[in-house]
Amino acid sequence: MDLLRVGKIVNTQGIKGELRVIAITDFPADRFAAGKTLYVGTSAAEAQPVTVVSARPHKQFILVQLANYDTIDAVLGFKGQTLYAAATDEPPLADGEYYYHQIIGLQVIDEESGEDLGQVQEILSPGANDVWVVTKLNTPDLLLPYIPPVVHKIDLPAGKVYVTLMEGMR
Repeated sequence: MDLLRVGKIVNTQGIKGELRVIAITDFPADRFAAGKTLYVGTSAAEAQPVTVVSARPHKQFILVQLANYDTIDAVLGFKGQTLYAAATDEPPLADGEYYYHQIIGLQVIDEESGEDLGQVQEILSPGANDVWVVTKLNTPDLLLPYIPPVVHKIDLPAGKVYVTLMEGMR
């Protein structure tokens, strides 16, 4: 079964077994909904299934309670592990929408010069629009806002995204 990373367990919360999770997913409300099956482990290959009892936002985290893990002692071993979801659980998208895992890893090409600007390594969601973190060896990270004036074409089969850098982005 193909698994997708949806969260990183960074700590416990309280004494009743809640986990403090940093979401790494497009749809945190859906991914961490009560009754959902997730998989927890240090890698996808060894992840074990767990069921979400509840989840709620708390600061920059999501506090997740898992079925049959209702004490701090029961969840301490999960600290530092990753939460995964089955790839088949992806909700459908409208045309022109993409999952994070489809964007991460794409080569970013400057449409005007043809220059390879690097590879999308991470997607940040600070507010109004996503920001793609583009890395290239021996250069500082480039932060690209995912907005129409910047991102022009996403070619998933070719593994490329074509952009136009706005003034001051270099």
